[in-house]
Amino acid sequence: MAFQSKNIFINIPVKDLNKSFKFFQELGFDFNPQFSDESTASMIISDSIFALLMVEERFKGFTKKEITDTSASAEVIFCLSAENRDQVDELVKKALASGAKPYSEPQDHGFMYIWGFQDLDGHIWEIAYMDESAINQG
Repeated sequence: MAFQSKNIFINIPVKDLNKSFKFFQELGFDFNPQFSDESTASMIISDSIFALLMVEERFKGFTKKEITDTSASAEVIFCLSAENRDQVDELVKKALASGAKPYSEPQDHGFMYIWGFQDLDGHIWEIAYMDESAINQG
């Protein structure tokens, strides 16, 4: 992996690294063992975007703020693009079958289709497909 100025590294606190690792692996994500250890798993989202799943104690070493209680609050919504509507449905259904909780119902805005879930730690993930041809018609 070559480091570039456009790479994004998202640090995400998790309660059980092994469960989170298996959950995201079941969704089809790969991990970079070079940047993973007993307290961090480096999940590859794209060529330039990585999610560092960190046990809460490790995450606390990077901030003086409290970790968000995801049962009561949301700090961010991770939104990933999909190639088509079927891929949105497939990924969310796979997440729900792997232990995720529903976050939203599927939303069809014509040019955009979105559906979301909460991962094992309550972090919100939305999967979105945008039909560029429908955008240009509007």
